[in-house]
Amino acid sequence: MSSQTSPLKARDVNTSLPSPTKPEKTPTMVEGERQPKTMEYHRQVLQSRLEEDKSKHTYVSPSDMIMSPATKKLEALKGKRFGNDDSVLQKYSLKANDAILAEESHMPIYDDLLSRKHALIAGGAAQNTARGAQYILPANSVLYIGCVGKDDYAEKLRSACSAAGLRVEYRVDETQPTGRCGVVITGNNRSLCTHLAAANEYKLEHLQSPEIWDLVKKAKYYYVGGYHLTVCVPAVMALAKEAAENKDKVFIMNLSAPFIPQFFSKQLEETSPYWDYLLGNETEVAAWAEAQGGDLKGKSVQEIAMHMARLDKVNEGRKRTVVITQGTEPTVVAVQGEEKVREYPVRTIGKEEIYDTNGAGDAFAGGFVAGIVEGKSLEESVDMGQWLARLSIMELGPQFPFPKQTYSKA
Repeated sequence: MSSQTSPLKARDVNTSLPSPTKPEKTPTMVEGERQPKTMEYHRQVLQSRLEEDKSKHTYVSPSDMIMSPATKKLEALKGKRFGNDDSVLQKYSLKANDAILAEESHMPIYDDLLSRKHALIAGGAAQNTARGAQYILPANSVLYIGCVGKDDYAEKLRSACSAAGLRVEYRVDETQPTGRCGVVITGNNRSLCTHLAAANEYKLEHLQSPEIWDLVKKAKYYYVGGYHLTVCVPAVMALAKEAAENKDKVFIMNLSAPFIPQFFSKQLEETSPYWDYLLGNETEVAAWAEAQGGDLKGKSVQEIAMHMARLDKVNEGRKRTVVITQGTEPTVVAVQGEEKVREYPVRTIGKEEIYDTNGAGDAFAGGFVAGIVEGKSLEESVDMGQWLARLSIMELGPQFPFPKQTYSKA
């Protein structure tokens, strides 16, 4: 948070839901809309493109004979990818392309991965978004608030955020280590195994301490990742209500993962009247619709987005905007009070330039939020999100190229 913006942050929670199916045509749906595709579909499409013969080009490029700086960098990295064989997945009962919360049986994986060929990268979904927004915005625009342990990993996070120009104000937990996410790479697949640890120990008392709350009061934009609904709902609600009570402030929520609307639906529902902007992907909104039940089950992304935009809202002076990414398919935007959704095509990228898609959603959120903060139109803000996501997938993990690149319209 700052004077300009302030990103913050029984069933098995690792269960996933199917994507929605296409319903009958309704007045709220866009003419000529396509059958919604699942995230598994997009993964398979991406993998098939990566495995195609290099002589076949299915992408848009200024010249097939010119190698871009990003391509040169990736060519130099060939043979240095952090690949593992399937034995790592089998050892910890992981799927090749998945994201789960770590259980007790997964705990040895982190030291195991560090003993292998590895890269250590600063992460955390909302923190990735904060770094992404700061990448675009002027210096000292963004503050991230979270919780870390008292260990070397926390210092590495501070160092990485400092290098990115991001201010952090962590609560330091004396008992839990800093949260970690192990990423097992097999071919073009990424399997994520997250141990929240200290990230699960954030307290409202830290947010409302005089020095931190003073920063909150000065901020104009609040961004919260859905993962925080598993940690400290009172802190999320404190930010939501602060934004609603001050009509010039904006509250932005990200669904973050399918298990949030699946298994934390009550906590998510508590925040919904305060959403000025809601971000998510098609799998996450499908999970939300499934949790709601009734007529929403099986509806299209467009219909679900429109329904979310029309939910009751505390600050009626600001229309709610719902933004849903769909992998390689157009980004869907629904605005409260509008009869039809808007759709914006994604930016194209050469298959040889894709290095790692991990964190692309966080990057999109960072670029989109930066656009909103700068007062850009919805169309340009979405494009800024797609631009930053494109840069991110040309890097290893949720990172951005340096020296900094300057945004330009598609």
